[in-house]
Amino acid sequence: MAEPTAAVSGDKVNLADAFARFDDHWAPRIVASYNGNEVRIVKVEGPFVWHSHADTDDLFLVIEGELDIELRDRTITLGPGELYVVPRGVEHRPVARRGEVKMINMEPGGTDNVGDGSPQQRPVRL
Repeated sequence: MAEPTAAVSGDKVNLADAFARFDDHWAPRIVASYNGNEVRIVKVEGPFVWHSHADTDDLFLVIEGELDIELRDRTITLGPGELYVVPRGVEHRPVARRGEVKMINMEPGGTDNVGDGSPQQRPVRL
């Protein structure tokens, strides 16, 4: 059985405190889970790799900074308090061009950062 998370145990999650606990980029931290999904926080800077997720949509919610979600036919720019859902199977590349971005991703538990199975840093519990 999986280790209980803040959301399961009834404890609240303070996002500012959680973001302050790490400095590395493109290395998601799991802060809660619900119904088999993981709530992940991540700090990003610069470009990630082009990828897609065959079996799940990909939700990006910006907390601080500005993030571009590049799609093959357009770019979606997100600021604080804005979110975008990349539909499953759609190739995309998140890029933080203007400094560090703090954001939340929500995905089914165990989903790789890169949906093609490429080696990458797996999300860890904070």
